[in-house]
Amino acid sequence: MSTYADRLKALRDQLKSQQLDGFVVPLTDEHMSEYVGDYAQRLAWLTGFQGSQGSAVVLPQEAAMFVDGRYTLQVREQVDGNDYQYVKIPDTSIADWLSEHAPEGGRIGYDPWLHTRAWVEEATRALAERGAELVSVASNPIDAIWADKPAPSDAKLVVQTDMAAGKASAAKRAEIAEWLDKRKADAVVISALDSIAWTFNVRGKDVIHTPVALAYAIVHADGTADLFVEPDKVTDDVIKHLGNAVRVQPREAFAPALRGFAGKRVAADPERAVAAIFDLLDEGGARPLAVRDPAVLAKALKNPAEISGHRAAQAQDGVAVVRFLRWIEEEAPKGGITELSAAAKLLEFRQALGGLKDTSFETISGFGKHGAIPHYRVTEESSLPLEVGSLYLVDSGGQYEAGTTDITRVMPIGEPTAEMKDRFTRVLQGHIAIDMAIFPDGTVGGQIDAFARKPLWEAGLDYPHGTGHGVGSYLSVHEGPQRIAAPNYPGGGPNEPLRAGMILSNEPGYYKSGEYGIRIENLVLTVPREIPGGELPMLGFETLTFVPIERTLIDKSLLNAAEIAWLDAYHAKVEAILGPQMDGDDLAWLKAKCAPI
Repeated sequence: MSTYADRLKALRDQLKSQQLDGFVVPLTDEHMSEYVGDYAQRLAWLTGFQGSQGSAVVLPQEAAMFVDGRYTLQVREQVDGNDYQYVKIPDTSIADWLSEHAPEGGRIGYDPWLHTRAWVEEATRALAERGAELVSVASNPIDAIWADKPAPSDAKLVVQTDMAAGKASAAKRAEIAEWLDKRKADAVVISALDSIAWTFNVRGKDVIHTPVALAYAIVHADGTADLFVEPDKVTDDVIKHLGNAVRVQPREAFAPALRGFAGKRVAADPERAVAAIFDLLDEGGARPLAVRDPAVLAKALKNPAEISGHRAAQAQDGVAVVRFLRWIEEEAPKGGITELSAAAKLLEFRQALGGLKDTSFETISGFGKHGAIPHYRVTEESSLPLEVGSLYLVDSGGQYEAGTTDITRVMPIGEPTAEMKDRFTRVLQGHIAIDMAIFPDGTVGGQIDAFARKPLWEAGLDYPHGTGHGVGSYLSVHEGPQRIAAPNYPGGGPNEPLRAGMILSNEPGYYKSGEYGIRIENLVLTVPREIPGGELPMLGFETLTFVPIERTLIDKSLLNAAEIAWLDAYHAKVEAILGPQMDGDDLAWLKAKCAPI
């Protein structure tokens, strides 16, 4: 099927053969992952959408694409509006849309391995208002028409050493056993891939950008565990590392195992475990306990080994990014560089230093109008040349055994306008406000999100995404539960109290549709702050990312003394950390960019 319209027609024919009047297609896998393996890229295959979050609903006569504000422009470039309506979430949920558009008395299919039970309940209620029903399918209809669907990865698992992890897997499982004992539970199902990787101190290559392996796990109250993974993926080194307390079983043994807990109290995460897991526990007579996966918060609180590793990864990554920014500044005005070739050059700089395992996400390489698309993904078809007269935004990161990086910088190609400088400086002021924030222990990220927006709000401006997300330790670049985002922005919702040891991004931005985009992103570590005479335990942030912030885009007249002092101190530390690793023209360029403003 050569066109997306052909694929849409084929899906409708397949639904008819399965006696369905519609189907919901989310962008996830059976682990509720953000980034998924090629075998699970059903939404992209069906629609052409290349974003990292979105869903589609296909009905007999109409179809819709659901994306949040980060993808408003991107979805229009990649998905044909003749085939799909564009629906913005959270303004309109899939359930809301179905309650108005589903055929009366219709049967709307869903794959229970790709949705949470809460979503199933919401959609069921919405469809009932139309006299329609939500139908669980035994096999995904897209798989039936996707003739050349890739097979899941067969990459081997690898051991993460206890030194790098900072805590042995046996100790982590013992803590989970204590967690189960407090809840009078017999076992916990762990289905999130990063939680499995963290719990067992293993990594993999099954999902692009995220070093995880396709597996499920059940940890029991005695600290033993069952790890369900394809046997050919497990080496003797991994078996030795896991030890006798971990039973390795084939992946297909997972579903039968869930049916084997009759009368037992079994915990599973309602946000991360798919509906099928709860269905199987119910079928087997278990007593499911819907609680958050115990690894989620534990892995978010980085230990000293993880923090030290992250600093080392940042110091190396910073050198590569500096060399790239110098190259952009010198070569882009000459012509001949495109968004795609620039992203390839950045990867080349990272690889040249050694130790890079993967990028931590698809590099966002956006010039001019594409920089105004927060999660833009460059393709051969969309790639623009970098030309004099606008801004180039690059958001990128690396996966190193020591840690995971994520950084955004903006470079002018030629002379920036006064408006560009104004907007950039306001974004910088918001970035500094977050970095300098001091707040009581227990504050949630949504409470400080407005700090970053204030300079933009004062000019009648804003940006359509949260200000910060959690970051893993050689794991997911988007890690929960921590975030800096108010509920009304993508990435918002119920907020987790910020705690010492959490790593987050600090990335306010500004986007002028059709013209240019600005974002300044560093990673920060949440740390205790001692306040003389203070009565409460307080927290703040320690900067982890060290790369110059482009000085030619700064309107110094907008900055106050404290902001200027922050910028000069930041650049002094950038030079101190990166300078010893550089020489020649690279070092001279770094020194010039880091001079006091």
